[in-house]
Amino acid sequence: MKVLLLGGTGAMGVHLAKLLNEDKTETHVTSRKRRSDYGTVRFVEGDAHSDEFLLPLLRANKYDVVVDFMVYGTEEFKVRAQKILENCAHYVFLSSSRVYADSKTPITEESPRLLDVSDDRKFLATDEYALTKARQEDILRSSGFANWTIIRPYITYSEIRLQLGVLEKESWLNRALCGKTVVFSEDIFRHKTTLTYGEDVARGIKAIIGNDGAKGEAFHITQEKALTWEDIWNVYKKVLTDKLGKEPKIRLVDMATFRKMYPGVYQVDYDRLYDRIFDNSKISKFVDVKAFLTPKEGLEKSLRQFIDDGAHFNCASWSTAGIADRITGERTPLKEINGLANRIRYATRRAGITVHKPSFLQNKIGKRR
Repeated sequence: MKVLLLGGTGAMGVHLAKLLNEDKTETHVTSRKRRSDYGTVRFVEGDAHSDEFLLPLLRANKYDVVVDFMVYGTEEFKVRAQKILENCAHYVFLSSSRVYADSKTPITEESPRLLDVSDDRKFLATDEYALTKARQEDILRSSGFANWTIIRPYITYSEIRLQLGVLEKESWLNRALCGKTVVFSEDIFRHKTTLTYGEDVARGIKAIIGNDGAKGEAFHITQEKALTWEDIWNVYKKVLTDKLGKEPKIRLVDMATFRKMYPGVYQVDYDRLYDRIFDNSKISKFVDVKAFLTPKEGLEKSLRQFIDDGAHFNCASWSTAGIADRITGERTPLKEINGLANRIRYATRRAGITVHKPSFLQNKIGKRR
């Protein structure tokens, strides 16, 4: 079997490539950066959004399976899906369990989706992530092809990705490691969520690739155990206390205050303020979900590994940091912030000022993002 992973260098793709290598499956992984091949895994450098790059790759290799971790706009996907479906035996599309509407019972693959039941016209007029993924699922279903499978992971963590609610590690963990106060929503803190280790999701994907019984179907691959975000914070707190020698600080704020720091309204209102609990009976026919790491042991393992590996962060959001410091009364010395644009972002938000940046600065900032 020959497998192509599109954008397979993230929390799930890295693990999937390793699992396929263990089985000596010929695997190609697209990447924008040059990476070192290993075993049966070969990295193909290029822009997987570009047809000039992707189509020759598909046609030359005649892949048995394409696993697609890429993020597309809806119009882009209409064209892209057709081309992939035509050029492989099995297309595995990574959707998201954010497509589901609120549910008072454990979510199954047949549970209502937001796209189908929401009456929020303003929301439905957007191409917000949950709606985008649902629309792309519909494109597959109406494609005339049956060689696809939809995978709906929920919040997936790893040694390089550790979330707290809607906050990525750059917005909360970096503060905690620097001895600053983490600012978080009291409302989200009390809700239940489901987090799954990236390798466990990868095991589920590996179990269905090339399997005719999975074609034309949708599956979520999630941990069965649900925890509140307070429970998850306590797992993080245990590790951080051990590593730092003192407890990390957290300040819970009301939603109006939190929205000033995190303006992503729909992800909060139509996901993180829901209790997310899943029924995994469908995917359990392919993989043993009871063998998945529990959130407590997996999160502790991942956070310890992240710190032991040197705690490397991506670019911080200095706007978010400035607002968090204004809420807590803390400060970040400007000399610790790289670049004039980032210092302006931080200083204005720390002071509670909203400014319109001159065009030359907008261009400069745009190139750095």
